[in-house]
Amino acid sequence: MRTSTRTPARLAGALAALALALGGAGLAAPAAHADERACINQVERELRGGEAPDYVRTACSAGLGGDHDLCVSGLTKGGVTNGTAVSACRVAP
Repeated sequence: MRTSTRTPARLAGALAALALALGGAGLAAPAAHADERACINQVERELRGGEAPDYVRTACSAGLGGDHDLCVSGLTKGGVTNGTAVSACRVAP
């Protein structure tokens, strides 16, 4: 009888782990996009001129891809202060 009581418990544990794994993957994808948006929002607060120009989106996208230096240089070349560029790119990845 011991074997039959262990099997359902193991099956339930495996299904719970699978559900957590799939649910976690579903939550991770939107977070990446939100981080890029956080980078753009940070720059827009400094610019105070409405929607961010294309160079901001390009730089924040580079930051999202993990290239912090390209993100910062792309923003500063466009006129964003170094402090804002560093903090915006820090929230991108």
